[in-house]
Amino acid sequence: MNYHLIIGDKLYSSWSLRGALALELAGVPYEETLVKLNQADTSTRLLAYSATGKVPVLKTEHGTIADSLAIAEYLNEQHPQAQLWPADVAARAQARSACAQMHSGFFALRGAMPFDLSRNQALDSVPLDVQTDIDRMVALWSECRLAAKDSGPFLFGRASLADAFFAPVAVRLRTYRVAVPAKAAAYIETIYNWPAFQAWQQAGLAERAG
Repeated sequence: MNYHLIIGDKLYSSWSLRGALALELAGVPYEETLVKLNQADTSTRLLAYSATGKVPVLKTEHGTIADSLAIAEYLNEQHPQAQLWPADVAARAQARSACAQMHSGFFALRGAMPFDLSRNQALDSVPLDVQTDIDRMVALWSECRLAAKDSGPFLFGRASLADAFFAPVAVRLRTYRVAVPAKAAAYIETIYNWPAFQAWQQAGLAERAG
């Protein structure tokens, strides 16, 4: 099966990171095309790959799959042996619920703390709605850990699509120097020690250096 993933800058594109991590979890080879964002021709180039004009986009033998959540579910269906979601029914339901909440919410956090792998500076002040999102995120991670049937260091023990979706949040909390409880800090460290994420991070920082 041939996969072609279209992404934005690895330094800045959190949604692209989700798609790439999902493919890495599936353990399948894929071609990658990076379209630089915020350029004069960005929209034109993206529209050549997808009518949404957004990233990530996955080209497959079954057509074009737009949106990171749709990509995740498609890969889960195509590669059941990879066990991209937790095996336990209750844990799997919680994982899907958590990812859906991330996908459709936390607008204050995302708006005030844009994804940037190279950042290392706290906000001058944290607005109340942003702090509310941060507190809810920490609580959501705790809910995931409680639902997990595996004692491993990821949200549901072993790495899953849930971690692909929350890796960009871990980056935001680390790069904006947000103080979080010890368990949340340990999870952020788990993401930063994840080889799949480390490869993306190194490539993103190389973009800036280049």
